[in-house]
Amino acid sequence: MAEEVSKETIEKAYEAIEVAKATGKIKKGTNEVTKALERGTAKLVAVAGDANPPEIVMHIPLLAKEKEVPCITVTTKEELGAAAGIDVPTVSVVIIEAGEAQSIIKEISK
Repeated sequence: MAEEVSKETIEKAYEAIEVAKATGKIKKGTNEVTKALERGTAKLVAVAGDANPPEIVMHIPLLAKEKEVPCITVTTKEELGAAAGIDVPTVSVVIIEAGEAQSIIKEISK
């Protein structure tokens, strides 16, 4: 999976997703995340650490690293779904237009 990150970084990733949802554009789900990475439109990727089976998201951190896009492994798919503003769990989310989350993404990237 993606590299281990601090709780603070995970919170910033959730915040970035929430802000981008309101002021930019996000996509949810493994297929949408993969397409955004391949097209070069991804700004930040979040992957749930409890994805089951883990094989469904294993390629995302590798693809993100190849495309030099920050990829954060968050705790649960439920929290990721909530941050993305949906009532169901999701195993991956990508920010494709940062909106006002640009500065948060820059912080995470460091």
